[in-house]
Amino acid sequence: MNSEKEYQLPFEKIKRNILVKKNAETSPKFGADPKNRPTSELINYGVVNIDKPKGPTSHQISAYTQQMLGISKSGHSGTLDPKVTGVLPMALGRATKVVQALLKAGKEYVCLMYFHQPIAENKIINIFEKFKGRIMQLPPVRSAVKRQLRERNIYYINILEIDGQYVLFKVGCQAGTYIRKLCHDMGMEAGMGAHMAELRRTKAGPFDEDNLVNMYELKDAFWYYKNNGNDKKLRRYLLPVETAVEHLPKIWVIDTSVESICHGANLKIPGIAKLHEGIQKDELVAVMTLKDELIAIGETVMTAPEIMKNERGVVVKIQKVFMLPGIYPTVEKK
Repeated sequence: MNSEKEYQLPFEKIKRNILVKKNAETSPKFGADPKNRPTSELINYGVVNIDKPKGPTSHQISAYTQQMLGISKSGHSGTLDPKVTGVLPMALGRATKVVQALLKAGKEYVCLMYFHQPIAENKIINIFEKFKGRIMQLPPVRSAVKRQLRERNIYYINILEIDGQYVLFKVGCQAGTYIRKLCHDMGMEAGMGAHMAELRRTKAGPFDEDNLVNMYELKDAFWYYKNNGNDKKLRRYLLPVETAVEHLPKIWVIDTSVESICHGANLKIPGIAKLHEGIQKDELVAVMTLKDELIAIGETVMTAPEIMKNERGVVVKIQKVFMLPGIYPTVEKK
């Protein structure tokens, strides 16, 4: 029996300690804890983890969600084929651009594969061992990327059950790994062919099956909110946008640095209060307020030790800004 620790994506294995660059406190006059945002704001600036059913495309699910919640835009992270079910994080309204932070996050799937001829169990086990770690994969003809051989990382791949020519397995993999192609390649390795019979995504970055909601549940919850003023169920399904960056390393800034970042300025050392240790150069990070509100995401220019040692310089080149200007002061107010 496999333990839960064996089913962990790389970010789930990392224990991130916090380094204090500057002792600072945040004023209760500005901003708010993300968990205390009103429901009306979460609808236009939140994330919902949809349990995608078989049939519709991911784009159709996005359109249904917009129509249901009465919003003008939404975005999903990691397209699922019409026949594939499971975890489909949907960013709502102003939060739509947070999907960028999820696109490169690891994914987990449960797959049912079918070998085209009878095959011995020990041969199946040996084939699966060959597909652990780094593999070379050629994307399928119908894919969203250029069709050229590329390296993908299989973090774990474990057989759950073997029933004749059917094999049920769980796989954690790098973003952009095609499970249908993985099944095909294992069939070629077996010398008999194989195909993917069914597939369900069980993780996409920090999102998993623990906080899934299907379209019917979401529709009912929204109806109760709009018609009865009861938002209890809806608030269980609408997650703060910060949920979508839980897998990223973070840098927290002092109150008086927030406003300039909201206007697109890069983050410099004097504005930093604390940061996660282990931050590398050219790494995607989330820039947060001291109330744990997401301000922006961007790419680092320095490592954590360099940030702690230096007193000046750009630390993060900002790519996407989420917080609206005017929430935090430009100078400290007593």
